[in-house]
Amino acid sequence: MKMQECMLLLSLGLVIWIFGTIYYAYTGHRVLETTPAQYWVSFAISPILSAALCILVLRWRHIAPSNWAVAMLLLAIPGMIGEAVVLSNLGTFMPRIQEASGGRYGAFLFATYAVVLGIAEFATLRSTR
Repeated sequence: MKMQECMLLLSLGLVIWIFGTIYYAYTGHRVLETTPAQYWVSFAISPILSAALCILVLRWRHIAPSNWAVAMLLLAIPGMIGEAVVLSNLGTFMPRIQEASGGRYGAFLFATYAVVLGIAEFATLRSTR
């Protein structure tokens, strides 16, 4: 991939992370501090929706599946760094979420990044066989 494409993916990753963080800052308490059934449904849906969004970005940019792992990492890195800051200062960045819900939020993030990066790695390995 060209440097320009890499910078665009990093920038898009930053924008996606900002919007996702704002969304959870305002609505996270409804997702994280709810009934166990609602939490687990959201826990299952969030990584799927995030993966679909990222796959749409890769297809929009016509990224070859052999480059999906690298491209997906470029999309994910800004969010992974940003979430480390958010999680270590949860009360500041997400005042509507109780501090005790930080673990649940972290689990959401971990599952989402694992699914997104796992799909990209699978696509890359499959294309290079």
